[in-house]
Amino acid sequence: MSDVLAFAEQRAGQIGSAAREAVSTAARLAGQLGGSAHVITLGGPGLFESAGALGEVGAASIAVGEHEALVEYNPEGYAQVIADHVRAGDFAAVILPATTVGKDVAPRVAAMLDVPLASDVTSIDVDDGVLSITKPVYSGKAFAHLSVDAVPAMVTIRPNVFPVEQHAAGGAVSTFTPDIDPSAWRIRVIERKAAADGALDVSEATTIVSGGRGMKDPENWGLLESLRDALGPGVALGASRAVVDAGWRPHGEQVGQTGKTVAPKLYFAVGISGAIQHLAGMRTSQTIVAINRDADAPIFGVADYGIVGDLFEILPRLAEEVAALKAAD
Repeated sequence: MSDVLAFAEQRAGQIGSAAREAVSTAARLAGQLGGSAHVITLGGPGLFESAGALGEVGAASIAVGEHEALVEYNPEGYAQVIADHVRAGDFAAVILPATTVGKDVAPRVAAMLDVPLASDVTSIDVDDGVLSITKPVYSGKAFAHLSVDAVPAMVTIRPNVFPVEQHAAGGAVSTFTPDIDPSAWRIRVIERKAAADGALDVSEATTIVSGGRGMKDPENWGLLESLRDALGPGVALGASRAVVDAGWRPHGEQVGQTGKTVAPKLYFAVGISGAIQHLAGMRTSQTIVAINRDADAPIFGVADYGIVGDLFEILPRLAEEVAALKAAD
């Protein structure tokens, strides 16, 4: 038993970066175990057209479950199909992304298989045939090092933490029709509200510009948008819980323990004091830049670079300088 299965999440029929990270991680672990990486992805008819690209990141085979009832994520349907697929295989481990969908479906699958789940993992390796993982605990103030000796070992990995390795050989793609009964489901998707203007999700972004109460008014968010636009593609807007609770920004932008956990390459914390709840969602970012007028703000304790000053003076100048550097390139 040395093969590893990855669940590749799709959105609107497209495979995102979190799915590629899960597949690449599965391929690396399978290589250490002496096996191969296999993939299951679920969605509506035609999904196989985009799923084939997963072979480029290490998938030896890609099973695409297509069904009209799976166009939108349904926890009961997805969990059943994934669990059935795991039972039918011979996998040492199952890797899922710790996205909103992954965090919801993974514990359901683990319960069906009666195995433990290691969630929101930031490091994973093989030690004497057993998965050795590292994950943040106590709101990110400490890290736990654990061994997962269950079979299969169920793990969700934090997005934007694990590198994606390219592979020359492409995996074989096969489609199947899941054996499901949607009429028996107790949960239905009745409406989906997309982000305004197709804005990039914070969980997919490589750079995030987040604002907090220090922005003083929702109308001042244009300053953050200017910096985002100057930085270029792959940049998303984020927000603290206080801002979302006040109705300034949508919940989809909230970063923190009760929002989304992110780990971008670059994170701007603007006017954010750095409460534990917020730090829990972003402190594993590769580089953190904090802008705050309070030199004693907790955010400076985790920041790689800090600017103490008036954000209303700093942001326009910063956006201007970034735009000039981009233009020079």
